[in-house]
Amino acid sequence: MAPSEPSTQSPPPLSTTDGEPATPTESEPLLGGPGDAFQKPDAPIFLNLVLGTAWLSQLGALLLLIATWSAVFLHKLGALISPHPLLQSLGTFLLIQAILVLQPTSTPDAKRLGQRIHASLHLLSFLCFVSGITIIETNKHVNHLAHLHSLHAYLGVITGTLLLAQYVFGICIWAVPAVLGGEEKAKSLWKYHRYAGYGLLVLVLATVAAAADTDYSRNVLKIKGWTFGLGIALVVLGVYPRVQLRKLGIDRVRQEATRAV
Repeated sequence: MAPSEPSTQSPPPLSTTDGEPATPTESEPLLGGPGDAFQKPDAPIFLNLVLGTAWLSQLGALLLLIATWSAVFLHKLGALISPHPLLQSLGTFLLIQAILVLQPTSTPDAKRLGQRIHASLHLLSFLCFVSGITIIETNKHVNHLAHLHSLHAYLGVITGTLLLAQYVFGICIWAVPAVLGGEEKAKSLWKYHRYAGYGLLVLVLATVAAAADTDYSRNVLKIKGWTFGLGIALVVLGVYPRVQLRKLGIDRVRQEATRAV
């Protein structure tokens, strides 16, 4: 969940064969061919949301959102409990969009625009998460209910805390690099922010999976566990194959050239 670092460098070198469109080599994703997760210079940034395998993530994100919202509104609403799944599922949906829109950016202009959209979506996601947590904690306090009585609750606390740290880390690198030792030092930290972001997405999805097994979800909302399982699987299949190894500090092209020598 990391905005890409500002860069004055040109995009990765392109190559052509037999008249085929130029494709990036050093931006090859974790899975798939070169260009599967690469935003072309003249392409609108919002196409990044469905580029390559991203459409699978969109299906998964929509399935999680629709399954949650339909379950809530088809049952009796509670002022201090119903908003929690609504807000948390919306926050998760926005978080996934924030990742997808930034992943394929390559040129400096696209990166800068991607950063702003990425940060804005994460801000909205964060506000949803905080609001949802506040409401459910208020419900527990008012009704004298136990705190941290389920795996979902424990994962929620852990994930929420780490997300806050990740947001602060990303903002410092992007907006105030001086606090990290200057712009060059901050740039060197981007890959760690990305590693943390992809790891945190796993925690977010694990928290979602655990939510389907709570008493409220099973006994009140009647949520089917398979819908959450399918949605999570689609999100994973859409996001992680698009990971650009170069942005994680892994240069596949040079590694293969070294092995060949």
